[in-house]
Amino acid sequence: MWFFKVGAVLLLAALAAAQNSTTGSKVLCYYDGQMSLREGLGKVTVPDIELALPFCTHLLYGFAGINPETYKLKAVDESLDLDSGKGQYRLATTLKRRYPNLKVLLSVGGYKDLAEEKPFEKYLSILESAGSRTAFVNSVYSTLKTYEFDGLDLAWQFPQTKPKRIRGWTGKVWHGFKKLFTGDSVLDPKAEEHREEFTALVRDLKNALAPEKFMLGLTVLPHVNESIFMDVPLLKDNLDYVNLASFDQQTPERNPKEGDYTAPIYEPSERVEGNNLDAEASYWLKQGTPPSKVVVGIPTYGRGWKLVEKSGITGVPPIPADGPSSPGPYSGINGFYSWAEVCAKLPNPGNANLQGAEQPLRKIGDPTRRFGAYAFRIPDENEEHGIWLSYEDPDTAGNKAAYVKAKGLGGISIFDLGNDDVRGSCAGDKFPILRAAKYRL
Repeated sequence: MWFFKVGAVLLLAALAAAQNSTTGSKVLCYYDGQMSLREGLGKVTVPDIELALPFCTHLLYGFAGINPETYKLKAVDESLDLDSGKGQYRLATTLKRRYPNLKVLLSVGGYKDLAEEKPFEKYLSILESAGSRTAFVNSVYSTLKTYEFDGLDLAWQFPQTKPKRIRGWTGKVWHGFKKLFTGDSVLDPKAEEHREEFTALVRDLKNALAPEKFMLGLTVLPHVNESIFMDVPLLKDNLDYVNLASFDQQTPERNPKEGDYTAPIYEPSERVEGNNLDAEASYWLKQGTPPSKVVVGIPTYGRGWKLVEKSGITGVPPIPADGPSSPGPYSGINGFYSWAEVCAKLPNPGNANLQGAEQPLRKIGDPTRRFGAYAFRIPDENEEHGIWLSYEDPDTAGNKAAYVKAKGLGGISIFDLGNDDVRGSCAGDKFPILRAAKYRL
């Protein structure tokens, strides 16, 4: 019997790989290599992600960093990534031998290169001289060549915009009036220079990587103002894709007092303008970016806030909150839950009669297919066990993929494989968010 099951899996993998090669839609699958260092069920190794790869056109291994003294590309954890250690760079690229249509890229930046108090400073200072840019470009070329990567993903760290409060119409008018006298804080006093220098870096990278046909992509991280730091008309021709990480619009770290949708497709009423997927995609398209280069990011996790008495009982966002909720058992991060952790909190036969911190959340779906799903549990009489959770599930991920298809965009990206349901604990299928989004393409 076992060989029939194996044959069925191989057949499905072959069909998915064939479909990837014919549809033309990109499916960029991120894998955070440091997930292999976790303990227990939260640990996700390179072999663990193999069943996802037939659904991916590209695997993006993250994240590399930058040496602040030499401005060269570096492994964030040499003992994990390099051949002198556990060799995960090499483990990732050798996957191409079993999946010949797969491209494996190295992603630099993201939120893993956070050793310094102000991590973005080295990402700005590297731009400021031709010598430092050249050192970075040369080290990129050498690393890609040595470890047989197919290209580089620039998840470049720029200063993030400050959190903004959600305001109604009267609040917006008053805020606009105050700005006449107080002005806005300046994210970067040398923003115009850095904008030009980042264009030069991308151009230099493209010229250096082109002879080897290495790919070059850009991932726009959440809360990075493209109009300040990126000259889109000059960048777009030197990039193979622009990946919009259009999620984490609200997080319990940035917005501890107000829970809200973390990754809406469209803007809910009376929200901060531009904090949604459609606004992000529209900006790049209006700047002349070919639709085929625009890729939409889909998270595989949820963000949770702690509810208290003043949060009320309706659960309707935006909702008053008191910082991040308790950490999940796998991730160990306050207010952060992988899809498997989210799924375990939703109603199921195993938790139907549980109470307290284990009582299932009330799930609210998204019949409009515009904003996303959420779930909540009001606090008890002691103001304990209250939680409000905004998350991505297979249905909402499918809605984002349908948006991509309807708009004729270039594809989707999955952030990331390790936070999807790797073991099929929810409904039996492994990587259900990836699968649902891929099928809707």
